[in-house]
Amino acid sequence: MNFDTIGFIGLGLIGGSIAKTIKRIYPASTMIATAGHASTVLEAYEDHTIQNKDLLDISAFSDCDLIFLCCPVGKNIEYLQALKPVIKERCILTDVGSVKSDIHEEVIRLGLEKNFIGGHPMTGSEKTGYKNATPYLLENAYYILTPSARTSEDTMKEFEKYISSLGALTMILDYKEHDHATASISHLPHVIASSLVNLIAEIDNEDETMKTIAAGGFKDITRIASSSPVMWQNICLSNASQLIELIDAFTERLQQAKALIQTKDADNIYRFFETAKDYRDSIHITKSGSLKKIHEFYCDLIDGAGGIATIATILASNHLSIKNIGIVHNREFEQGVLHIEMYDKKSLEESIALLKKHHYTVYTH
Repeated sequence: MNFDTIGFIGLGLIGGSIAKTIKRIYPASTMIATAGHASTVLEAYEDHTIQNKDLLDISAFSDCDLIFLCCPVGKNIEYLQALKPVIKERCILTDVGSVKSDIHEEVIRLGLEKNFIGGHPMTGSEKTGYKNATPYLLENAYYILTPSARTSEDTMKEFEKYISSLGALTMILDYKEHDHATASISHLPHVIASSLVNLIAEIDNEDETMKTIAAGGFKDITRIASSSPVMWQNICLSNASQLIELIDAFTERLQQAKALIQTKDADNIYRFFETAKDYRDSIHITKSGSLKKIHEFYCDLIDGAGGIATIATILASNHLSIKNIGIVHNREFEQGVLHIEMYDKKSLEESIALLKKHHYTVYTH
C-alpha cells in the first residue's frame, strides 16, 4: 500500500507531531488537515507541514490513502459517520485516542471495519497544541495498534510497517485488552493526581502554605494533573466502566493502607512500601526516593547507530559524568526520547547548555 496522500482531522500535540514526523521522513507526502481553529491550520501550512492553509470540509479528504483522527475521543467518533461516504475503498482510518472500545464499536456499527485500525501513540506531555508538536515525538515510543476483526493481514502488516518507519515501536493488542491496560497505567493515575491536587487546594490555609512548600513527592505525582481537562473529560466518559472498576480496587488498597496505619502494624507497613518500591524499581529508570532532588533532563534523539554514544562522548569530554541514562518508550507524560540523570545541579545545567550548543532539543520540568 502507498500512503502518499495523508489527512489529519485535528492537529494538536499528537496529530501535529505525527504530521511533522511524516514530513521529515517522507517529504514527498501530500498532507492536508483541518482543525478546531483556523490559526492552527495556517501555522502548519506556514511551516510547510501541510498543503492547505484554510479549514477544510470533510469532502476534501476523499483522495486520502490514510486519515489520522486526532481529536478528543468523542469527536473522533463523530467524524466517522461523516467520513464513511467520503473515503475511497482502500483508505485506512486510524485514530490516536487512548480509549478504543467506543470508537471500535462505532466502526462496527457503521460497517467500517475493513478500513479502521485503532492507534495509540504512547507519547506526549502535559503540554498541548500544535505549537508544542515536534518531528521526533514518536522516536522509540510505544505505538499500540488495535486492528478490527475484518482488518486483512496484508493491510495490517503494511500499516504496522509504516508506523514503525516513523520511529515508533509497534505493539498489537485487542481493543478491549488495550482499554483495561491503559485505564490501569494511564487513566487511573490522572484521576488520582487530580483528586490529590483538589484535596490540597481545599484544605490549604489562606496563606497557601501547602502550595508554597509543595515539592518533591507532591510535584512528582501530580504533574500530570496539568493535562488537558477536555481530553481527560472525554477519556473518563469513554472508558467509564474500566475506570470505575479500577477506582474501586484502588480505594480498597487505600483502605488497607489506612488499616495498617491505624493498627500500627509495623511489619506490614514496611512490606507495603517494600513491594511497591521493588515493582517500581523494575520499571524504566528509577528515582531514589520522592523527596530527593533528581537532576534529570530529556532530549530528542534520532534512532541510529552511535546516537547515545555521541551524547555520552560530548558530556564526558567536558568532564561531565552521567549518573543514569536510558531510552523512554512510554512517553505519554514525558518529552524527549532519551532520559539522562546527572549527579548534581551544576553538572545538570552544564550538560543542558552543552547539548543545546550542539543543537540537541532538551526538555526539563
